[in-house]
Amino acid sequence: MPSALTTVIWATMVTLGSPLLAVEPDAEGFLGAWAFELPDGNPAWLKISKDGGQLQGSLLWSVGSARPIRSIQFENGVLSFDRKIKWRPYGEAVVKSITRPLQANLKDGKLRLILTQTTEDPDSTSEDEQIQLMGRRIPPPPPKPDLSDVAFGKSIELFNGQDLTGWKLSNPKKKNGWRVESGCLVNETPKQDFGAYGEFGNLRTEQEFEDFELSIEYNVPDRGNSGIYLRGMYEAQVVDHDSPMQGIQGPGAIFGRIKPSLNAGRPGGEWNTYRLTLVDRHITVVLNGAKVIDNQLIEGCTGGGLQADDMSPGPILLQGDHTAVKYRNIRLRPVKLTGGN
Repeated sequence: MPSALTTVIWATMVTLGSPLLAVEPDAEGFLGAWAFELPDGNPAWLKISKDGGQLQGSLLWSVGSARPIRSIQFENGVLSFDRKIKWRPYGEAVVKSITRPLQANLKDGKLRLILTQTTEDPDSTSEDEQIQLMGRRIPPPPPKPDLSDVAFGKSIELFNGQDLTGWKLSNPKKKNGWRVESGCLVNETPKQDFGAYGEFGNLRTEQEFEDFELSIEYNVPDRGNSGIYLRGMYEAQVVDHDSPMQGIQGPGAIFGRIKPSLNAGRPGGEWNTYRLTLVDRHITVVLNGAKVIDNQLIEGCTGGGLQADDMSPGPILLQGDHTAVKYRNIRLRPVKLTGGN
């Protein structure tokens, strides 16, 4: 069977309710978060943890949120688990499914994940494909930063209000719905649903950043859907106040990771203002003047982003593969640590 080898980063959210397995001593090396890159360049993220001496875990695959893994087994240095997956590599029409157990072992300090995927097409002559991914361990989360010790550098205007200088599609093979109009970044697509995949492209900065404070305004129609990816990895959700997507997927959320304390979004068609401060993997979110997330740890990447490596710099990415959206007044202040840090 054909195979592909890709270096990958993988992380996940600790999720209760996973079937459990008593931890054997040799399984200790699997504990922690692992970051992967899928064959199409999208992120995957796995976390193995233990609770009361029992193994549990969850997995994020390409898009969506991290979900529990099932039927965890450990024998002869191999960790196996179930997680039913359907995905569309490169965002194309062909659907791949993973229904057999995934297997993992440790090799030279990395986690090798072996899986088999099947093409979901009755007319397809493709054979099942075995894939091997090599994941790098993500360092444990740092302590909550003292934001009083944080200073900011000079403000950077990421959008000049006139053209797309400094911006590009994250995937040049996608359709480009972006243009500049009346001082705004405008994205137009025919898409009106909340599906994870779309034909149009996401827009990213050419520059990459580490920790920063980002100020940005957005405007989505009723039932609109976009997102602002910090370092191309953590998505601040962009939907209207009355969107069907609420809570951990609603206005002010870090999608699939952190639920805001309240819905501070405005109705569709109105302008909203975000101030997003990212320091040491902790996020503070101020939406329309209300602090809805206060210096909380982001467990790991968001599906649909560019990477899963919490330690890497990355761009600001604006989601354009969903519905129409407008952005303006995009400014970033890089963080400088003081006080001897």
